[in-house]
Amino acid sequence: MGLIITVVVIILLVGGYIALYNGLQTAKVHAEEAWSQIDVQLKRRNDLIPNLVETTKGYAKHEKETLSQVIQLRNQLAELPTDAHQEKMAVSNQLTSSLKSIFALAESYPDLKANQEFGKLMEELTNTENKIAYSRQLFNSSVAVFNQKLVTFPSNMVAKFHHFTKMDYLEVPVAEKSSPKGIILEIKE
Repeated sequence: MGLIITVVVIILLVGGYIALYNGLQTAKVHAEEAWSQIDVQLKRRNDLIPNLVETTKGYAKHEKETLSQVIQLRNQLAELPTDAHQEKMAVSNQLTSSLKSIFALAESYPDLKANQEFGKLMEELTNTENKIAYSRQLFNSSVAVFNQKLVTFPSNMVAKFHHFTKMDYLEVPVAEKSSPKGIILEIKE
């Protein structure tokens, strides 16, 4: 009888250990998959940029500096290694800012604003920017789940044994955290 209890306890302990390890691996895979979604959207945006630049070039001949900056940032983003998450997001944020400048050009050039191709590209890029933002949120949520498993008992013991390390969140640029200048929010009771 004692041998059966010992075998059952060992089976339960091994089964629990395997379940904890698999839970850690699953959380890690989810975070990695969430990053791959960001990468897919960044590539999509990079694929759209040459068309946007070509369409804009004909109308905004005086805006070569803005267009050159967009191309430079696009190329820089494409050259970064896949696992350089923070660096990719920093360049991506600069690229987003530069793209906003191109969108603002449409106000200065009515012919450009009326161009259907430019309108379609703006819409596609706006949708892609929204998908990037959503993917960033998903990545940070997935990282939170993984990191939580690293610090909670008993999965933290399995994580230490297998040398799992915390993953970094994607940070929001400081400029995007602050409220727009000149806007004062009031709370009325």
